[in-house]
Amino acid sequence: MMQETIESFYKAFQEKDAETMVTHYHDAIVFKDPAFGTLKGEQAKDMWRMLCQNAADLKIEYSQIYSSEKEGTAHWEAHYTFRQTNRKIHNIIEASFVFQDGKIIQHSDNFSLHNWAKQALGFKGWLLGGTSFFKSNLQKQTNHLLAKFEAASKEKNDG
Repeated sequence: MMQETIESFYKAFQEKDAETMVTHYHDAIVFKDPAFGTLKGEQAKDMWRMLCQNAADLKIEYSQIYSSEKEGTAHWEAHYTFRQTNRKIHNIIEASFVFQDGKIIQHSDNFSLHNWAKQALGFKGWLLGGTSFFKSNLQKQTNHLLAKFEAASKEKNDG
């Protein structure tokens, strides 16, 4: 059953359907990846909403889905243009999941931030992409973008 949850999550991601994606998340979700760090609850759900809304040319492929009732894994790849530099990205990600009450309660995406930085930023990314300084600054930037997205969404829903 949990294998279908993972498949449905990525199928919705392929369709940029964040609302379906987040229905598979437990309210106490904890998400982790190198770009955003650790996000919890609505913040994790809003990250997917933001990524799907802003993903002009995103193409997602997924495979190698395995799961038990308690945990699962998946391999997925993202192809898109990094808007800040207009450079093509091919990110290769290994995901792991923990389930509780039939939902995903922990989701970790692991990928080489250094490889991503080389693709996104060229020489500067090659030079700095493997440093903790780069990772820390990137997480500050991505979390700032997420906070702006959440504020704009709240304003739209309140207005």
